[in-house]
Amino acid sequence: MAENQTPAPHTPADPNTPSTGGAPGPPAPAPAPRSAVRSLLRLWPYAREARWRIFGSMAAAGLASLSVLAVPLVLRRIVDGPVAHHDLAGLWPLAGALLLLGVAEAVLFGVRRVIVARPLARVETRLRGELFAKLQRLPVSFHDRWPSGQLLSRATSDLFVLRLFLAFPLVFLVVNSTVFLTGTALMFALDWRLALIAVLPAVPLVFFTRRFEDGYSAASRLAQDQNGDLATVVEESVLGIRILKAFGRHRTMAEEFRERSAALRGTELRKAGLLGNLWAVIVGLPELALGAVLATGAVLVAHDGLSVGTLVAFLSTAMALRWPVESLGWLLGFSAEAASAANRYFEVMDEPEPADPPSGTAPSGERGIRFTGVRFRYPDAPAGSPDLLAGVDLHVRPGETLALVGATGSGKTTLTALLPRLYEPTAGSITLDGTDIRDVPRAELRRRVAVAFEEPTLFSATVRENVLMGAPGAGPDRVAAALSTAQAGFVDRLPAGLDTEVGEQGLSLSGGQRQRLALARAVVGEPRFLVLDDPLSALDVHTEALVERALREVLADTTALVVAHRPSTVLLADRVALLADGRIAAVGTHQELLRSCPAYRALMSGAPEPEGAPAR
Repeated sequence: MAENQTPAPHTPADPNTPSTGGAPGPPAPAPAPRSAVRSLLRLWPYAREARWRIFGSMAAAGLASLSVLAVPLVLRRIVDGPVAHHDLAGLWPLAGALLLLGVAEAVLFGVRRVIVARPLARVETRLRGELFAKLQRLPVSFHDRWPSGQLLSRATSDLFVLRLFLAFPLVFLVVNSTVFLTGTALMFALDWRLALIAVLPAVPLVFFTRRFEDGYSAASRLAQDQNGDLATVVEESVLGIRILKAFGRHRTMAEEFRERSAALRGTELRKAGLLGNLWAVIVGLPELALGAVLATGAVLVAHDGLSVGTLVAFLSTAMALRWPVESLGWLLGFSAEAASAANRYFEVMDEPEPADPPSGTAPSGERGIRFTGVRFRYPDAPAGSPDLLAGVDLHVRPGETLALVGATGSGKTTLTALLPRLYEPTAGSITLDGTDIRDVPRAELRRRVAVAFEEPTLFSATVRENVLMGAPGAGPDRVAAALSTAQAGFVDRLPAGLDTEVGEQGLSLSGGQRQRLALARAVVGEPRFLVLDDPLSALDVHTEALVERALREVLADTTALVVAHRPSTVLLADRVALLADGRIAAVGTHQELLRSCPAYRALMSGAPEPEGAPAR
């Protein structure tokens, strides 16, 4: 196939642009042209396990198609033999041969479908499984950039297109090409003069199909990306249905959905127009050539330059080649869509994964958590903007609980996300018990460090399964202890207790209940290091006091970093660190900072900070 220009990885919304409510970002510059053939060849390692079934499918389809080409030869013998000589007895064996050829064609095409269905379903399953595993390994920064609908469409509709390509277009690209070449050779064997007329449309067809492929490939890619955008709108609307209804914005979202649908409809109609134009050429030119063949053949028969049987055989062969020729439009169109789907699939699979160091790095003598000169900025931050973290130096002593406070947007959550390597620091280092976290395999690091986020995320699973995500091997006693620490006694009142399905995103529970289950998930594994991002913000005062009392027992044996916004949470900590202007501005106990740090005093009281007041 010809080289085709593929659009940017996410058009009209670029996947490297953060998604904001499903709105498309600015289009990215188009990447270098990719060969459709090269893109499809990348599927071979996956299809290799089904290669013999695919080859068998090609063989069955080829034999079925060649049996169709045998029909004209039988017809030639019928016309020039029994029909010309009025030999009824000689007609029956040849008629039986035609019947057998028809039965053979039907059976072989049925066999072709059956032998590839199961193995290609396994290929699709493997592709989907590897894509999902890749998404789990890719860093959070990747998921920040890519709308979820784009990833969902790659894991579903794109893989469906690839499976169909392997099952049908790939087979018939090979089979129909073989049949066309065989049929053309047969026509030249029957009469070279008529054959030259019949193949004359091949020259303009090559030109038109090349033009078609360029336009159709771009339109196919655009439609697939628009389908991903549409999936993002649907997903966000479903997950945010309470907000949309509460603010009466469901009509606005419906209008956005209609606009996206209309854009997709326009692209699909453009694809249909391109395909219709190609079909008109593919069907029209051979029909004109067939008419010219019929007229020329009639003249040759009239002048005894050709037998009637040969003319019938030639026309029957030409008619048998109509499907291989006319299918060219469908095959090229589907192949272009499959090439775009393959490109979209490998765009994700080609994303670099963060390297994991070998385990066993010897720690230094220092214990606890140490941030040294840590700087960080998000990849999509505007050029020239200051780093969010501009040189953080902080030491959390072994067994100590340190509260991290600061104004909204100061980078507290970002700093805590660096500890389990959800993001990578731009500069500086972070050590756990003297070992740089970059020297610890991620799986091991995340066994050591447990996290509870301010916005708790629960999965469509039971309460027990959600809690055990923090420690899959934990026994019933540890689960019960974790729920007790989180004051999650409400679990006993759920319809099936621990085996109650909490539903998607845990929306069947209140915000405080979700937050307590997230806290139980963090402490069930008895981690050495604990990161709590304002874990009690959704609790009422009474429940918060109970959780804090139970949490003190857990924190007594753990090195913990706690993001705090309220004085009650700060009081859980042995010391407090104030984060301001991307740096640690002050460290001390709560009482010490109240006495010595006006910025901290203002933050805890909710009063505006005195202008020009020093941090210390």
